[in-house]
Amino acid sequence: MLKSESLIQLINSLTKQEKKEFSIYISNKPEKDYIFLFRLIDDKKISDPEELKQCFLKAKPTSSFNTVVIYLFDLLIEILTELRTEQDSYYLLFNELLHARVLYEKSMYQECFQVLKKVKEKAVYYENHFALLVAQRLELNYLLTLDFEEVDEKKLLNKQYKMKSTLKSISQLNEQSSLYELLKHRMLNRGASRSLEETQKLDDLVTSEISIVASAGVENFEIKKNHQLFQANYFVTVGDYRAAFNSFVELNKLFEENTHLWNNPPVYYLMTVEGMLESLRIMHNYEGMNYFIEKLEKLSSPSSSFQLNVAYVIFTYRLFSYIDRGEFEQAGLWIAEHQAALIDKMPLLKEQQQAEMSLYIALVYLGNGEYRKARKRLSATIGRGHLYSLPLFRTIRIVNVMIHYELGDIDYIQSELRSIKREMSKNKGDNLKVELFLLKFLNYSFANANRKKRAEIWESMVEEVRALYADKYESQILRKFDFVAWVEAKIFEVPLSDILKREHASKSKWQRK
Repeated sequence: MLKSESLIQLINSLTKQEKKEFSIYISNKPEKDYIFLFRLIDDKKISDPEELKQCFLKAKPTSSFNTVVIYLFDLLIEILTELRTEQDSYYLLFNELLHARVLYEKSMYQECFQVLKKVKEKAVYYENHFALLVAQRLELNYLLTLDFEEVDEKKLLNKQYKMKSTLKSISQLNEQSSLYELLKHRMLNRGASRSLEETQKLDDLVTSEISIVASAGVENFEIKKNHQLFQANYFVTVGDYRAAFNSFVELNKLFEENTHLWNNPPVYYLMTVEGMLESLRIMHNYEGMNYFIEKLEKLSSPSSSFQLNVAYVIFTYRLFSYIDRGEFEQAGLWIAEHQAALIDKMPLLKEQQQAEMSLYIALVYLGNGEYRKARKRLSATIGRGHLYSLPLFRTIRIVNVMIHYELGDIDYIQSELRSIKREMSKNKGDNLKVELFLLKFLNYSFANANRKKRAEIWESMVEEVRALYADKYESQILRKFDFVAWVEAKIFEVPLSDILKREHASKSKWQRK
């Protein structure tokens, strides 16, 4: 990425508060080249690097564009870092460690040790083990250079013991975090468990994680947080959503009781709420979802990318509540309402988030009979070959086939079905019953256009349908979208929304029992 591209992205991501800080910084300064460049990007909304360069050089022909770009970029980072020091305990602690180093270099030893003492106290309060370790190590280094003045052997051993305890905590947290990272990696790249065999493949991670928690001794916030995150995500992966919900409840309680320990931005808290929303959605508790969505709406952070992620979660789960209940018209209005604020900013999201959002927007268009808009929405995602290995991509391809089915594009469907079957045959160990059921219907439907024949096909598949709904492993794909309901709607030529409303009412009734 060109430095000018990075500068444009940085300026476009600034919050109102951050722009205000920059305005204060330049308020008493003459019109410099970097100020002019900033205004070209912020006021004139120039987003093309080449256009930006031409506009700048036209007004400032004797200036060096690249030099000014680098200066402005570094200046903004410096201002943002200073601002974060006032907002974030992490920045604050490491900034104070730098103060201690300066005081030591100036031979102001007493003041240096006072700062280090305060850093250690704050690091313990905020459970920042890394800042605590650096402070402890600096203190011992400085005491050594000063020949341990006024420090007897007992005090020295005590300081060394405390540092060893800090190292032990960091090591345990690192091991625990590594297991959670492995679990998330498997979730993203292999998908949720679709069989008992796949669930058993996670046993090694579960056993290791429990062992670490048991040996941790003193439980702190990070150990408890990582444990509940691991447990919750494990239960989601294996399809035990009630157990996952209970873990997320405990995790949410932990966060609510320790607000001073939240990261800034509070990424893990967002992950917790998102997990609760997913569990509540699967249990068809949409009222409960509203409560947590409202909590997210009140969540604020100086990070614009984090705020965009919050908006993504709110948008997605509101959309789910409409799709699951077959309320496609309301879903369409929800999409239109968020076109400028979120959907137009999709390129700023992670690629998997972009793919998921495109998938669900396409499903809404499918439900509303806007098949060409649905096809267009998925076309860009389908073209991203590097996503082929993700389980999500198989779902996207199948939804794309459904859209082409509605458009009557038989040649494309048959070609794509052959390709999907080839891909599925490479993964014979996978238990892809829903996908196979859907492909079977598509094959039958072309051979039997007669409605009566189709009804007979449905009758022959009724037991299979019941088994799919009852199979906790197949619910992993059905929770993304009720593909079986779409098949039923096509066979009996009734609106998909009617089938989804009936299924929602049936599942909600079962949940209340």
